[in-house]
Amino acid sequence: MGTPTVVTDETFEKEVLKSDKPTLVDFWAIWCRPCKMVAPVVDELAHDNEGKLRVMKLDVDENPNTAMAYGVMSIPTLILFKDGQPVERVVGAKSKGDLVKRILPHLS
Repeated sequence: MGTPTVVTDETFEKEVLKSDKPTLVDFWAIWCRPCKMVAPVVDELAHDNEGKLRVMKLDVDENPNTAMAYGVMSIPTLILFKDGQPVERVVGAKSKGDLVKRILPHLS
């Protein structure tokens, strides 16, 4: 079953930038209520797209360098990476339908 994987500043390049699959990174923090609202949706995306999409979670408090490098100013921010490059960015808690519309076109 597809579930999000924790990624850190140290593992980001290997797990995300060098991934052979599109990778969605959820930039979040434990104290962030909207992050908690979107977490089940992120889990569903991981499950629904297993084999086509990798899903990672990066705690911005514990890993500020990666968040800063990608200009993450508010959370939750979801960034989809493909071939090592960010191709889609979603800021704020969105519905599953909204996220699917933004992400699925990049999976083919």
